[in-house]
Amino acid sequence: MKNKRGQRGFTLLELLVVLVIAGMMLGVVSFNAMPSERQRLQADAQRIALLMQLARDEAIVRNQAVAFEADQFGYRFLVREERVWTPIKDEMLRERTFALAPVQLAITQQTAEAAPTMRILFGREPVDKPFTLTMRAADSSVTLHADGIGHFSVE
Repeated sequence: MKNKRGQRGFTLLELLVVLVIAGMMLGVVSFNAMPSERQRLQADAQRIALLMQLARDEAIVRNQAVAFEADQFGYRFLVREERVWTPIKDEMLRERTFALAPVQLAITQQTAEAAPTMRILFGREPVDKPFTLTMRAADSSVTLHADGIGHFSVE
C-alpha cells in the first residue's frame, strides 16, 4: 500500500500576495503617523496656549509681571526682578524651540513693551487685554486667541 499525501503549505504566489498587502498596510500606517507641517505648527500653538495660561496664573500668584517672549526660532517666559527680565526657573516654563523654525509671528492688540523680539506681558491682575497671535511657517498658519480673562484657544 502506497500512502500518498498531498504537499501542504503555501505557494510562492500566495506568500508574495501576503507580503505585498502587508507592505501596503505598513506604508499607509507610517504615512498617517507622520504629522504634517500644519499639525506640527498647531501642536506648537496649543502648547504655547497652555503655557500662556500657566504664565498668567504664575504672574497672579507671584504678584509679579511675567512675559512671553518669542523670536522666529523659539520662545521663553521671563519674570521681572529688580528691573531686569530674567528667565523663569521652572521646568514647565523653560525656553523652547519651534518644531518648524523659522516661524513668522504677528500679534494684534498687543499689550507688550517695545523690544527686539515680540513680548507679551501678563500682569498681576486677573484681567488683561485680549490679543491674537498668528504663527506662520512654510505654507501653514495657526492663530491663537486670548480673551483677556484667561482663556486661550487655537484655530
